[in-house]
Amino acid sequence: DTVTVVEAAHSDLGMRYLYAGAGTPLLFTQNEANRERLSGEANPTPYVKDGIGDFVVHGVMDRIDPAQSGTKVAAHSVLDLGPHETRQVRLRLTDVDPSRLAEAYPGGDPLGRRFGNIIRKRKAEADAFYGEIIPAALPPDAANVMRQALAGMLWGKQFYAYDVTRWLGEHGYSTRSQLEGAPIRNKQWFHMVNGDVISMPDKWEYPWYAAWDLAFHTIALAMVDLDFAKAQLELMLDERYLHPNGQVPAYEWNFGDVNPPVHAWAVMRAYQTEKETEGRGDLDFLRSCFHKLTLNYTWWVNRKDPENRDVFGGGFLGLDNIGVFDRSAPLPTGGRLEQADGTAWMAFYALTMLEMAVELALHDPSYQAMASKFFEHFLWINAAMDQPGDQTHEMWDEEDGFFYDVLVLPDGSAARLKIRSLVGLLPLAACVVVDPDQARKLPELMERVAWLAAHRRPLVERIPTLSEAGIGGRRLLGLLDEDKLRRVLARMLDEDEFLSPFGIRSMSRVHGDRPFVVNAGGQEHRVDYLPAESDSGMFGGNSNWRGPIWFPVNFLLLRGLIHHYTYYGDEFTVEFPTGSGNLMNLWEVAREIAMRLCRIFLRENDRRAVYGGAEKFQSDPHWRDLILFYEYFHGDNGSGLG
Repeated sequence: DTVTVVEAAHSDLGMRYLYAGAGTPLLFTQNEANRERLSGEANPTPYVKDGIGDFVVHGVMDRIDPAQSGTKVAAHSVLDLGPHETRQVRLRLTDVDPSRLAEAYPGGDPLGRRFGNIIRKRKAEADAFYGEIIPAALPPDAANVMRQALAGMLWGKQFYAYDVTRWLGEHGYSTRSQLEGAPIRNKQWFHMVNGDVISMPDKWEYPWYAAWDLAFHTIALAMVDLDFAKAQLELMLDERYLHPNGQVPAYEWNFGDVNPPVHAWAVMRAYQTEKETEGRGDLDFLRSCFHKLTLNYTWWVNRKDPENRDVFGGGFLGLDNIGVFDRSAPLPTGGRLEQADGTAWMAFYALTMLEMAVELALHDPSYQAMASKFFEHFLWINAAMDQPGDQTHEMWDEEDGFFYDVLVLPDGSAARLKIRSLVGLLPLAACVVVDPDQARKLPELMERVAWLAAHRRPLVERIPTLSEAGIGGRRLLGLLDEDKLRRVLARMLDEDEFLSPFGIRSMSRVHGDRPFVVNAGGQEHRVDYLPAESDSGMFGGNSNWRGPIWFPVNFLLLRGLIHHYTYYGDEFTVEFPTGSGNLMNLWEVAREIAMRLCRIFLRENDRRAVYGGAEKFQSDPHWRDLILFYEYFHGDNGSGLG
């Protein structure tokens, strides 16, 4: 025999065959978790999924099924390589069965001459594909980084199967009554049946989907596969995923956790991308998502505004350890946390839903009523974040010129937690620009806006950019008036605070010298500026929002700057960096920050910041142009982390 063959039968795909080199040993197990190792339970079979690793690494023989069958298999190639020697391992997965090899491949060898031709042909096709996407004017190094970034997104897809009811049954919980009080995760998500190809945060380290990560994935994926990006957004809103109460699932170890509500924004971006590239947007896609998102928006309003004051909580909201307390756990002080980021996220959500409703109303006037609903709710959220006078319950601190979370104690007293972090920058992202041409086409909506201006004047007057026309007659809906905008930007663009040579830090450097400390429950709780790894075990300890640079939130801040620029124009300038005397308009500021973010990956003085002191990746010609895209980046030197 010239090849080794594995025969695989699948209920949907039919028969498939994996061919390996002649004599290649095959390691078979069952694709089942090792319960004994995980929880001390007895395994139903000795041939569990980690048996392959145990055999290869530790030489454990009895975990491999000698019957040569199972639901998981590996071809085991052992190679001895000399210095600088190169060897190839060839595998082919196909629907061609062994009886048809002679007619399908020259010499009947599926790993022979045609194998190399296919690789070369696919490479040429990939070159042509990216040649259409990557701007020709981009320097070669930047083009290489962009191609690998996009390719990484495409290679990050994975089939994900999870039937929660079945999984609960396998763990001994077959009825709803058994789940009452049971200490098992996802017991409220019994409706969920996942069985789809999904974009993963990382197929190796994070082989599960996370809703708010996925929303950002689609922004990049839309550049190379818009249909897949749209399908991913629709998937999270499908009845097999979206909870009956309207909640979007978070991630597999706790679908009921709360992620930032960025899904609507990603939907709108996908719609706008198609409109710009194809000349028309997919209104059916937008309409379908809008209806499902209305359910999710209502879930937020009903579940995360406990006092019905348009002030939102939500827990950790994707920012893991950014707070002084674990924001997903009960507070050691008692009381509740009113979150500046939670409230800013909801303002952002309301404005995005308004933007979607306006787009739909241009084609179906009945959506003007929904646009009015989201417009009015934004007015109330904006008012709640900064009440008249200097209130201890409000998030805006007039003295510091910054937004903070508010701790409300059981006795009703309140205090701002003065940690300067992304929590206080996120209000910059909550904005939308209103085009005068659109407004003229929506008379019912504008009639409602006029009524609110007359009868809810204090609400409307708190947004001067709504009543005062900007460049091109545009209006701006946002959380920051001109004074707040300048004061927040003064901190964000200060190199001693948020502005790094490589983007915007997640926490101000002032907390390096002046950590925030509070004593509660007989314990000291502390926040320091930590530009690299976390010093806390919060959320597993392998994530850090106390200094590093995170691309998704930087992207939203850039969006906020550009939206404000389209309203204020070239005449509105700020110092960049703060204190330098160098004035820039907001478009120029956004461009400079974007360039700093790009510097993480681009070679400069023959080194890439992303690789820090890893000399193998800095200087070895075989490695230095292969780019790794980390989860987050050192707040001072840009090296990759996570």
